[in-house]
Amino acid sequence: MTRFGLSVWAWEQTGQATSLALVNFFSLLPLLLLSPIAGALVDRWNRKLTMMLSDLGAGAATIGIFILFSAGQLEIWHLYVAAFISGAFEVFQWPAYSAAIALMAPKAQYTRANALFGLAESAATVLAPSLAAALFVGLTIGAQRIEIGLAGILLLDIITFSAAIGTLLLIHVPQPERSPEQAAQPNLLRESIFGFRYIFSRPSLLGLQLTFMSGNLFTTIALTLMVPLILSRTGNDEQALGFVQSMFGIGGILGGLLLTAWGGPKRKVIGVLGSWIVFGVGCLLLFGVGRGVVVWVIASLVNALTVPIMNGSNQAIWQSKVPPEIQGKVFSIRRLIAWSINPVAALITGPLADQVMEPAFREGGALAAVFGWLVGTGPGAGMGFIMVLCALGVVLVSVVAYSVPAIRHAETLLPDHDAGKI
Repeated sequence: MTRFGLSVWAWEQTGQATSLALVNFFSLLPLLLLSPIAGALVDRWNRKLTMMLSDLGAGAATIGIFILFSAGQLEIWHLYVAAFISGAFEVFQWPAYSAAIALMAPKAQYTRANALFGLAESAATVLAPSLAAALFVGLTIGAQRIEIGLAGILLLDIITFSAAIGTLLLIHVPQPERSPEQAAQPNLLRESIFGFRYIFSRPSLLGLQLTFMSGNLFTTIALTLMVPLILSRTGNDEQALGFVQSMFGIGGILGGLLLTAWGGPKRKVIGVLGSWIVFGVGCLLLFGVGRGVVVWVIASLVNALTVPIMNGSNQAIWQSKVPPEIQGKVFSIRRLIAWSINPVAALITGPLADQVMEPAFREGGALAAVFGWLVGTGPGAGMGFIMVLCALGVVLVSVVAYSVPAIRHAETLLPDHDAGKI
C-alpha cells in the first residue's frame, strides 16, 4: 500500500517517469555496495535476529517519511533516501531467509517451500493496491466517507511491522553448523569475496545468474514504466492502476498454489528458462501493446503465474547445490550478479521514456508513423514501445541461455551438496 501511495504521490508531483525510476535506482544501489559484506555477516550472525533487524530498519524509513509528510515537508528526494535505507536492510534480509529455507525444509520440498513464500507475498498484494487507491482518493461505505490519504496509508504500514516481527518471534529458525574451513576464515574480507570465487568456479551457477542478470535488465526497464504507463493512458486513474496491480497478487496466489501442489517441473532449468519466455511474451509484450485495463489484467496474471515457477525452480537449484553453512555468502553474491545491472537500468529508464520515446510517439513524432499501429500514439505510447523491445530482449536471452550446455544441464553437471550422505 505504501509503495502504491508513494508512487501516485510522486507522479502527481512531477508527472515524469524519471522520479519513479530514481526511487527504484536508490533502492537497488545498496545491493551493489553492501552485498559481499552482508553475505559474510549473515553467515556469522543469527539469521532470525538478522531478519528482525531488517524489518525494524525498513520500518524506520517509513516512519521518517510519515513524519515528513505529516509536517508538510516531504519532497521527492526524501523518497530516494528512504529507498536507499530500506534497500540497505533488505540486502541483509534476503540471504538470511533464503538460507533459512534450506534448513527448515527437506530438499525434495525446496520448490514447494519457495512457492509458499511467493504465495504469501502475492496474498499481501491482492487487496493492497485497490485498497490503497480507494483510501488514497476516498471510499464511500453507506453514508460514511473514508479518506485517510497517504498519511493514513503510511501509518498502517508502520503498525503492520509489528506483525512481521511478532511472527519471527514465534518460530524457530535453525542455525547451520560452520564447517572447519569456514570457521578457520575469521577475515571478513576473505569471507566477503568467497561467494565470487565459489560461483565463478562453477560455470553452471554463473551461467544461471548471467541469464537472470540479462533478463533483469529488460524486466527492470519495463516494470519501472508500468505505473507511469497506466496512469498516462488512463488520465491518472488511480483506481485502474490499483485494480491492475491487484491482479498481480491474484495471479501470484494462483501461481503459488499451482507450484505448491505440482512441485515444479522435474527439470528445474526448464522451469526457469521456459518461464522467462512466457513472461516476456505474455506479460511485457501485452503490457506494451495494451491500451486498456482488460489487456493489462491478462498481462498481470501471466506475470504472476510465471514468476513463482521461475524463481522457485531457480531457488531450488541453488539450495540443492550450495551447502547451507555458506549460503549467506554465496546467495548474496548470487543476487549481486543477477541484479547488478538493475540500478543502471532504472537510471536510464526515466530519461529514455521522458526525453526520447514519449516525444517520438506524439502525433507527428519520429516513430509514431512507423510503429503507431503497434502501440498507438500520445501519452504512454513511447513507454509501451519500450516494453515491447524489452519483451523481445527477454525471449532472446532465454533462447541463448538454453543453447549453452553448462546452463541447460546445470542440474546434472553440479552435484548436490549432500551427495553421498545417508
